[in-house]
Amino acid sequence: MMAQYRCIKEQHPGTLLFYRMGDFYEMFFDDAIEAADALSIALTKRGKSHGDDIPMCGVPVHSADGYLQTLIRKGHRVAVCEQTEDAAEARKRGAKSVVAREVVRLVTPGTLTEDGLLDARTHNFLAAIVRRREQAAVAWTDISSGSLQSVQCSAAQLPHHLARIDAAEILLSEAAEDALKAQLGQLAVPITEVAARDFDSTDGERRLKALFGVRSLAAFGAFERTELGALCAIILYLERTQKGRLPTLQPPRRERPEAIMQIDAATRRNLELVRDFSGRRETSLLGTIDCTLTAAGGRMLERRISQPSTVPAEIAAHHDEVAYCLAANRLREQVRALLRKQPDIERPLSRLGLDRASPRDLGAIRTGLLLAQRICAVLRAGEASSVFTADLAAIESMAELATDLDRCLADEVPLTVRDGSLIRVGFDAQLDEARRSRDEQRSDIANLQRRYATLADITSLKIRHNNVLGYFVETPASHARSMMSDPLAEKFIHRQTMASAVRFTTLELTELESRIIGAGATVIEIENRHFESLRERVVARAADLLAAARALARLDVATALAETASLNAWRRPIIEEGVAFEIRGGRHPVVEGALRHAGGGDFIANDCHLSDASIRLVTGPNMSGKSTYLRQNALIAILAQAGSFVPADSARIGLVTQLFSRVGAADDLARGQSTFMVEMVETATILQQATPTALVILDEIGRGTATYDGLSIAWATLEHLHEINRCRSLFATHYHELTQLDERLERLTNATVAVSEWEGEVVFLHEVRDGCCDRSYGVQVARLAGMPESAVARAEQLLRQFESDSTPTFAALDDLPLFSAAASPPEDPLRDKLAGITPDDLTPRAALELIYELKRSLD
Repeated sequence: MMAQYRCIKEQHPGTLLFYRMGDFYEMFFDDAIEAADALSIALTKRGKSHGDDIPMCGVPVHSADGYLQTLIRKGHRVAVCEQTEDAAEARKRGAKSVVAREVVRLVTPGTLTEDGLLDARTHNFLAAIVRRREQAAVAWTDISSGSLQSVQCSAAQLPHHLARIDAAEILLSEAAEDALKAQLGQLAVPITEVAARDFDSTDGERRLKALFGVRSLAAFGAFERTELGALCAIILYLERTQKGRLPTLQPPRRERPEAIMQIDAATRRNLELVRDFSGRRETSLLGTIDCTLTAAGGRMLERRISQPSTVPAEIAAHHDEVAYCLAANRLREQVRALLRKQPDIERPLSRLGLDRASPRDLGAIRTGLLLAQRICAVLRAGEASSVFTADLAAIESMAELATDLDRCLADEVPLTVRDGSLIRVGFDAQLDEARRSRDEQRSDIANLQRRYATLADITSLKIRHNNVLGYFVETPASHARSMMSDPLAEKFIHRQTMASAVRFTTLELTELESRIIGAGATVIEIENRHFESLRERVVARAADLLAAARALARLDVATALAETASLNAWRRPIIEEGVAFEIRGGRHPVVEGALRHAGGGDFIANDCHLSDASIRLVTGPNMSGKSTYLRQNALIAILAQAGSFVPADSARIGLVTQLFSRVGAADDLARGQSTFMVEMVETATILQQATPTALVILDEIGRGTATYDGLSIAWATLEHLHEINRCRSLFATHYHELTQLDERLERLTNATVAVSEWEGEVVFLHEVRDGCCDRSYGVQVARLAGMPESAVARAEQLLRQFESDSTPTFAALDDLPLFSAAASPPEDPLRDKLAGITPDDLTPRAALELIYELKRSLD
């Protein structure tokens, strides 16, 4: 066995070998040491090699998914080695023969299909990258749902596409440039290097034609050679990891970069589109608006938010769907009630195509298609066919298959074929007869037990069954002597003695067991034949099934977005060509949702006018809501072009082809970049790439360096956006000197976030108005944050001095004494006097006298 293990292991270097032994996957030698540490399981030993103990650990087959998930997340690759024959077949070759085994799949981050290893609402993409000089291409697939796509782009745009795809694993040529390897190495994604010949474009074209049974790829798109090379690498990698059996894939779809809003990685992170800064989905934009009820709908909504469209007709079609569902309240409720029960179709179909499915995958497809027909009936009755024409046609084309599956499959589908009861009673007469024969013979077991109990005069005698002994007679140990004495010993043959029981068999029981096994084997054989027939039929309709699944996902997304719009009073935006950007009563969807959930009051809505590619310079105090205002307008643009209604009273938006955001402060110590360097790199990217149809939001540019350096950088950035990029921009700053630029830059307007001062306290109104602010109220914010009063008082003294001298020096501060960390706040007799007075206790005469006393103290 160890020789077999070593041979298989040598064929799969760089992987942990899950070696099937009965009901366990075992690991040996270094694999065992590594896996035991990664999985926190016991490390044992079995046998010796060259005189040393062989380390061993193992995991149960029935719970292997959880262990696989842990290993994959920790960066391991796993080769799953199964027994390809049973022990009886092996013994035919000799008593000492080892059961044949072979690796049936390689488990890698980008090739997962099991539900237990995947997030149901998130795609799991495997990507391949080709870069040749200034051109690049990316191909990607999610084998759990069957998608296959590619895009060609410039080398500069490659990071943007990788950010939106968010692959679980990336394939790269061993011969790739060191610069590209270094760039990809900065991503938190496993990189798998494969041979350069795997990216051969000619071979890729040939393989794609063979895979989809076509003589030309023209019907799928005009693929470039770089794209064909990337697609070739993906197909070859899938063949290796799935051991020659490819999953059910859709024909490749070529994306046009200009059809998708370009959003770079920094902007995605800053705006928290699908995950917040801590990696959670719930408090991101996606988590806030997601009312989808199906896994496929959740995955589709995630892709729409990740890659908003720039195709007006496509956006309008999505808005039409949401508008119809919003107006048809009763229909929306009926459809969502059915969608709530809808299982995933895409992922079970993928497992069926890989011959890795269970009967429950067939059952899920049957249930999903039957529910889909009911959804179609509701939509037809509600006259929704004009809006969902193609979707209804795709679903209704599966009606015959749904009926046939339901006619064949039992209502309750078992986990495995060997569990029995997969096929409905009455579907196959031969199967029904085999079941009757098996069940009748099982009832003979009960009759035989009663007869044996009477014969032995032992009321506690039982006939039991296990997988090792089969059927056997069991009696308490106290009756063993009588069972093994004449005349019972002639009939009952001793098999096993336990601590509290003794087990026997009889010739009659052995014969009956053989008949039961034979009848049971017949049942399993017939049911397995039906399962294979149904699996092949379903896989043959894979393309149509995937189209139906996509249609159901679109219905789910449309009704979910309508539900979100209904609950939050969102409005349909107007999307048009040009550079308009007129938002009235706009709100931040995530902040508003959090306020509502916490019962914290209403969100203050604000307008935003950026038509004619104008720049809006926003000033105002800290904590007043400038960053929220910037982000909310970017999120409104994303939602609008993703096909959603938006949190605003009205919105008119010219197509945003690029979205850039520079918000917040963060360093990148791993790459040796300070906070300011990260800020400058992101700002440089914006100024280098933003076009007139872009939307740019910038917050506090230049604050990470010295005052005059920062002011100069912010000033130059603002002028560059205005004169060179000429794009719509929101620019928030504390450099109040920049507000003077509205006299020099014709398309720049000033806006400020209003505040009110009341009895020395600052009240943030969160209202954006035209005009500018000349104060940041930083000291007041410091007091609100809980800074020691001594420090706050000192800051107020310094601030008054700085504001009175345009070029403050240390000499000018000589009259302001320093304070130690332990010093108490400066004495203030007037404050102390007032602190001891209760106004309600004063008589009019006492109040007048107090005023005179205070007046004298000031003289």
